Amino acid sequence: MSSESNQSLESKEATLFDRTFRDSEGNIVIAQPPNLPVLAGVAAAILQSVLPAGQLQIAAELLAFGALFTWAWQELFDGVNYFRRTLGLIGLAALMATGLNYLSL
Repeated sequence: MSSESNQSLESKEATLFDRTFRDSEGNIVIAQPPNLPVLAGVAAAILQSVLPAGQLQIAAELLAFGALFTWAWQELFDGVNYFRRTLGLIGLAALMATGLNYLSL
């Protein structure tokens, strides 16, 4: 049945819904298993929140920012569909806003 739906997708022009939520194989992709930058970023953010103020906390904060920035950049330019690319853009904008907030303090 899925091969029939994939053939029907290939035979007609992709709609906005298809380009927004489907990958190149015709599967609807909204969530995916976390990749290495997301896992490293979340782990470093958790570590940063439990460490006392000092050099290790700053290092964990930088690692979290760098890993999450990498994830957002990859999603923005290599996302499987428009939804995932928009998610990367929102993540990148949020990271930039957070970084600018730290600069103003």
